[in-house]
Amino acid sequence: MYLIKNLPTNIPYLSLIWLLPLIGALIIMFIPREQKNAMRWTAAIFAGASFFVALLVFFGYNPDAPGYLGTKMQFVEKIAWLPQVGMTYFLGADGISLPLLVLNGLVIFTGVFISWNIEDRVKEYFVLLLILVVGVYGVFMSLDLFLMFVFYELAVLPMYLLIGIWGSTRKEYGAMKLTIYLMIGSALVIVGMVAVYVVTGTFDMVVLSQTIFSRTFQIVFFLPIFVGFAVLAGMFPFHTWSPTGHVAAPTAVSMLHAGVLMKLGAYGALRVGLWLMPAGAQYWLPFIAVITLMNVVYGASIAMVQRDFKYVIGYSSVSHMGLVMLALAAANETALNGAVMQMFAHGVMTALFFAVVGRMVYERTHTRQLPELGGLMKVMPFAFVVFIIASLSSMGMPGTAGFMAEFTIFTGVMQFNPWIAAIAAISIPITAAYVLRVGYMAFMGEVKDPHFYELPPLTWQEKFAGTTLAIVVIGVGLFPSIIMDLIGTGVEPIAQRILDVAPVLAGR
Repeated sequence: MYLIKNLPTNIPYLSLIWLLPLIGALIIMFIPREQKNAMRWTAAIFAGASFFVALLVFFGYNPDAPGYLGTKMQFVEKIAWLPQVGMTYFLGADGISLPLLVLNGLVIFTGVFISWNIEDRVKEYFVLLLILVVGVYGVFMSLDLFLMFVFYELAVLPMYLLIGIWGSTRKEYGAMKLTIYLMIGSALVIVGMVAVYVVTGTFDMVVLSQTIFSRTFQIVFFLPIFVGFAVLAGMFPFHTWSPTGHVAAPTAVSMLHAGVLMKLGAYGALRVGLWLMPAGAQYWLPFIAVITLMNVVYGASIAMVQRDFKYVIGYSSVSHMGLVMLALAAANETALNGAVMQMFAHGVMTALFFAVVGRMVYERTHTRQLPELGGLMKVMPFAFVVFIIASLSSMGMPGTAGFMAEFTIFTGVMQFNPWIAAIAAISIPITAAYVLRVGYMAFMGEVKDPHFYELPPLTWQEKFAGTTLAIVVIGVGLFPSIIMDLIGTGVEPIAQRILDVAPVLAGR
């Protein structure tokens, strides 16, 4: 929505978005170790400032203005970095990246407040958390392939330390498994990235989007690029690192992990794979669509039988991200609109889920086993209310962000292949069943453990974070055009490129 008109053009807004959390991390490094509250407030202030700038850019984007070199990119910043090898510091934002920038800002801002109780190595924790966010911001804004990869690695590597040091439940195993899987995905991306550079001599994604690669080249190198990014999105059969990482990570890291980090994979698959190699996409995506059905149905089915509260949310993320990847495989404009909307809706919803499960419930009851919980609605009614809001979005109920996302995805997939859409729809009743099951087991009925009556009340930081995320879930659900209209401007050129270029290269 174009609400903020005539933003000053001499301010590097996109650079500010990723520089602010980096500056915050540097300041925290110089704060005396015993001043923990100063570190927390510094993290909150700089995370909030970057979120504010992301909102400025979101509402200052003019969908009717001419973009950069025929694209829809605005707020472009381009500086020669290593021109002798075709590398540039090149940032831009469009209808795909802008909602994800806002998502990242929202999740880190609320995640800082959810992390307020961290007492062990507070300095290192918030420094790593802010550095992770720098990488995520950078990926969503980069228009240079090499720069994107640098930010991509910066987003992934802090996860190992954040999980390995502050995590729980086989945290070393979870951290190592996550890192190994994501490094394998990165290796595949490098293969495709280097191949593109060897052929063109540039990493400039705008130039590359206007380059027509041979059909054989696209068929060969689309797959490593798409699959390399899809590993981070949790695509079957490379998904097993994700639930393990969710469970092992501390709460705010789980929020970022499921809410934002998995979106990097889907975003890379869309921005690099589909945008740059439409003929390769046309060749491989029908096969990938079948594979993603495993994510959607299998993920929901496994979530249904879990006894660990966090594992339920972890496998739920596998299923919901499977819908995103299925929509990318459908590759029509309707489905791509739904994919980006689902990235946003799932990110907010899952951040809210993990705030409730990880911080409000587990860190008080010291158990995530559903049979040991029960009756928590009587002792923490606020947690119950926001959990229900997240659950309704997970089920795709009208009035929540999840409804418009899933409705648009299934409409687009139906246009692509009705049978695939029908099979994917099996996940809808399963999702409703496991969400209602865990909600009943954890919150309904009698209080199973008398000690639950003695649990400490929720803090204002937890209520603030939960309320903020819940308002976004409902607000976007009631007024989806705030985001959907903007998304459409970003995905339309990619969908049109697949329609126009791919059939020609396919020899049809």
